[in-house]
Amino acid sequence: MSAVGIVMLVHTALDRAEQVARHWAASGCPVVIHADRSVPAARFRAFVRSLSDVGTIRFSSRHRCEWGTWGIVAATQAASAQMLRDFPEVRHVYLASGSCLPLRPVQELIDYLDARPRTDFIESATTSDVPWTVGGLDSERFTMRFPFAWKRNRRLFDAYVRLQRRLGLKRRMPNGITPHMGSQWWCLTRQTLSAILQDPERADYDRFFKRVWIPDESYFQTLARLYSGHIESRSLTLSKFDFQGKPHIFYDDHLQLLRRSDCFVARKIWPRADRLYEAFLTDADHAMKRTEPNPGKIDRIFARAVERRTRGRPGLHMQSRFPNPSWDHGPTGAQYAVFQGFADLFEDFEPWLARKTGCKVHGHIYASGRAAFSGGQPVIAGAIPDSAAIRDYRPAAFLTNLIWASRGEHQCFQFGPNDNQGAAGAMSRDPNARISVISGAWAVPLFTSNRNFGDLRAEAARLQKIESDFLDLLRGPHAKARIRIWTMAEFVDSPMEPLQEVIDDLGAKSAQRLSEAPKMVNLAGFGQFLQNLKNQGMHPYLMGDFPTGPTAARPRPGHHRKPYLVKK
Repeated sequence: MSAVGIVMLVHTALDRAEQVARHWAASGCPVVIHADRSVPAARFRAFVRSLSDVGTIRFSSRHRCEWGTWGIVAATQAASAQMLRDFPEVRHVYLASGSCLPLRPVQELIDYLDARPRTDFIESATTSDVPWTVGGLDSERFTMRFPFAWKRNRRLFDAYVRLQRRLGLKRRMPNGITPHMGSQWWCLTRQTLSAILQDPERADYDRFFKRVWIPDESYFQTLARLYSGHIESRSLTLSKFDFQGKPHIFYDDHLQLLRRSDCFVARKIWPRADRLYEAFLTDADHAMKRTEPNPGKIDRIFARAVERRTRGRPGLHMQSRFPNPSWDHGPTGAQYAVFQGFADLFEDFEPWLARKTGCKVHGHIYASGRAAFSGGQPVIAGAIPDSAAIRDYRPAAFLTNLIWASRGEHQCFQFGPNDNQGAAGAMSRDPNARISVISGAWAVPLFTSNRNFGDLRAEAARLQKIESDFLDLLRGPHAKARIRIWTMAEFVDSPMEPLQEVIDDLGAKSAQRLSEAPKMVNLAGFGQFLQNLKNQGMHPYLMGDFPTGPTAARPRPGHHRKPYLVKK
């Protein structure tokens, strides 16, 4: 007979539990099964009958095992006591669940424990050293009382916790013991386990832990410290949890991952993972090689999985994981450029920019009527339509999706005070954004329009207010975009240098210096237009000190002024 006994806690997927129990027993390990009292009586009787042909399998008295409550500990006590009573040759007792799966030949586990006859394998650390508690209750789980089940009576649970905190109620550990916590899945020696179950003070300990939060993670972990001569604070069972404290479930496509762990047992296995059960419930010739169990070999894979789930990929928002603002590490997935005022000042800016840089250059994608995609396309990559209604439902998410769907091709678009401003804050906080602004250039279309001056004055005041708010965002403490701002006056005075900066920042195809600029709108009389706005009581200050004389006029054809560049 084997020196290793298996205690199994079962509550669902009884067919798989039967399969695993037979595997343990066939390898010479006696098995004591505890079936949750919530399992219907007819199913339980059928389960017992199905295993009645195996003489080394027993069933213990049944308890209701509700998560976070004492029932799981009571079930473990009952099954463990029966194991020690019915199988005196057992030296180590291995606690497992019905969803646990042996990954290596059982004889390797027996040999491993035979070489360590007085070693207890149980994760056991003080509350101050445990980093994995989730839900705000670590030391409080021992100092408060928890008579209500969290899953079934959550309101009562939370209300009673608040009441105890308000009244300052605290309990003391019995006999001054130090609470420890760890994984529920342990492997204890007969000496340690029997000492816990036969302790003269057990009634006091049980009374205390019945009102502890999640006692199955602390009862044996604490009491083992009183009696064990040699504890290795680790579990021989591979059991991984996500950032919410929920166990990872292993599926068929985790086969190679489980092989790499070199662990003896893994949980939690999906009941329909046929490939896993076929691969691991096999003979020694087809099982994994002998080696020291090392779940840390795959820890980095789980760490990446947790990061991917909590933080996602920069710029990818999807229905299954809309990012938490405090977790997300990038609103967009690639760099892009935003131009404000350029298309107002230059007649052919968009085709000129596309020609010079090779980027995908859109118009005003936040225009009121529709998104002006490059080439007038109604739908672009990612099935993103030009519908203003869809875009304006979540303007920032629209930008995120646009950049993600078109990554690999640098995107540029126009923006202005006439556009929907819903994404302005997101752009200012986005490190991927390259925002170039010619402030006050929105007045050029007003200047060239044929509208009543009273209407122009009101519209100018509205647009200036919108652009001023946008500039405040760009100059604010939370702005992370790469930002360039010129007043219209300083830009018009020397346009080549800022245009060169913009081209260089976009990684133009040619490394040559600019020799031509896009065609600028005729600004003759623009200064007087601004003066007229001032005379009517509107103060156009975003343009800078724009001259009212003829110096602002565009040079006549055939007499183009040569651009000048400042050498650095």
